[in-house]
Amino acid sequence: MLVGITGGIGSGKSTIAAELAKRGYPVYDTDREAKRIIIHNPAVRSQVETLFGSDVFDGDTYLTAKVAEQVFANPELLQKLNSIVHPAVRFDIEHWARGKKLCFVESAILFESGINTLCDKVVYVNAPEDVRIARTVARDHSNPEQVKARIHAQSDNARRLADITLANGGSQPVAGLVNQLLAELIKNI
Repeated sequence: MLVGITGGIGSGKSTIAAELAKRGYPVYDTDREAKRIIIHNPAVRSQVETLFGSDVFDGDTYLTAKVAEQVFANPELLQKLNSIVHPAVRFDIEHWARGKKLCFVESAILFESGINTLCDKVVYVNAPEDVRIARTVARDHSNPEQVKARIHAQSDNARRLADITLANGGSQPVAGLVNQLLAELIKNI
């Protein structure tokens, strides 16, 4: 069973995923793995270089800030990048998940990327806006107004489309939330 974990910035989806990994469950981190694919998959790397130029790589380092600068100013460029990376990540997930009894894929853009179609269940991690802002400011040392703007720019479709919602506002320990999630999932295996 492949379970998708998604949620907005600061919701705690990575914390939930980390707790699952700590317990021995396989977790595919799409952000980390997409960077690996971009760097090490020759076809993907070549297409990214064609789109942005070879200066978005420094040896085996993908300069995400340089790319982000360009794609956030040009939505069409972001679409082109996504059309290169998303299919490669989907393909990688399909092979990675094969044969695993219960595994997880963490992605902020699970639905936007189409990865949700690979999932048997989708979990949406939610938290109040003020908690999300505080977490993100503490983690990224960013401006609260910028974080608020990012929150409001993100789509809320995942909340409506998910099978399970975890309320991660901080009143319940993450271990307890993961226990609840596993109990719900295991009864469906």
